[in-house]
Amino acid sequence: MLLASIVLATVLGGFLSLAVAGLIIAGLPQRWLPRLVGFATGVLLAVAFLDVLPEAIEGQAEPHSIFATLLIGIVAFFGLERIALWRHAHPGEEAKVELHAHHHHHAIGNDTILSVMVGDSFHNFVDGVMLAATFLVNPALGWSTTLGVIAHEIPQEAGDFALMRSAGMSTSRALCFNALSSLMSIAGGVIGYFALSHLHGLLPYCLAVAAASFMYIAISDLLPLLRREAHFQTSVGQIVAMLAGILLIAVSNLWGAH
Repeated sequence: MLLASIVLATVLGGFLSLAVAGLIIAGLPQRWLPRLVGFATGVLLAVAFLDVLPEAIEGQAEPHSIFATLLIGIVAFFGLERIALWRHAHPGEEAKVELHAHHHHHAIGNDTILSVMVGDSFHNFVDGVMLAATFLVNPALGWSTTLGVIAHEIPQEAGDFALMRSAGMSTSRALCFNALSSLMSIAGGVIGYFALSHLHGLLPYCLAVAAASFMYIAISDLLPLLRREAHFQTSVGQIVAMLAGILLIAVSNLWGAH
């Protein structure tokens, strides 16, 4: 039953993120993009600080070890991103390019598309392992982490759509490519379930790495996009959307506690 929940979470994460990203590229009004990024930022930070990290500290591991793992994870994600093994798209910029450019194609080679596919597949695989770890600790934690995964996958998938469309791909073909890379999250979830089921001592550290991933994405990728907005009304909308994302996770925690 737990394995079925993990597989369902990975499938839902991939399907919903692809669907919403497709709506963005299909013509979601540009004024909604900053709010979407703000909401995603709030969800990621809330899941990391209110769900995943507290659960990791409550495990059997030493708190100092958990925070050391958190620090190592953040630095590691930065290093992996720098050497292009871990790709976090900058969705706001790419999505805006797509919305403005429409059918104007840029000179993007097949090597770039291949690197995007490889990076996203690896990213999705790790997301699946992360979901498996959280479900093994607590199914409620697993579902809230699923919301966090969806929150960061939506802007990333939107960026990938924009990049592939700029390379001359049709919308349907770009959807297929992104759907294929999303399948890796299912593989990661299944492999993570069987591997971590016998390694319970590693679960708190896996949770710390998951929290590091969400923090890094929110702080490194999403918050800089929000800070570039100079229009006061849009900035207020971003803050409200971010608070709504935090409130969603906080309310779900209170609901789960009862």
